[in-house]
Amino acid sequence: MDKVELEQRTKRFAVSIIRFVENLPKKKTSDVLGYQLLKSGTSVGANYREANRAQSRADFVHKIGIVEKEIAETQYWLELFEEVSHGNNVARTDLLKESGELLAIFIAIGRSTRANKPKPLIRKV
Repeated sequence: MDKVELEQRTKRFAVSIIRFVENLPKKKTSDVLGYQLLKSGTSVGANYREANRAQSRADFVHKIGIVEKEIAETQYWLELFEEVSHGNNVARTDLLKESGELLAIFIAIGRSTRANKPKPLIRKV
């Protein structure tokens, strides 16, 4: 999967998060947890897009780290919804699965980028 496909995938994930939150029952807990899920779930794609436009390798590594944190947080909120059986069961299960896959992808990207450090240039004097 190339970066354009992954950007599209994270955007689809954000849209699914939006739809899940919109369909939650109107309760205080749904409002609070839904807001947290909405913030983290939609920021995954935005931060990944920003990482792809990083100004340096170090900037990319830093921004991918933010993406990892956001998808892990999203997974946490989804797990809370799962624990209390809140929201559409099928949508919640699909989002949990996708968040797990995205987390694995971004962890792999972060690790491989950090491991493949460019060799320093050695100048001959």
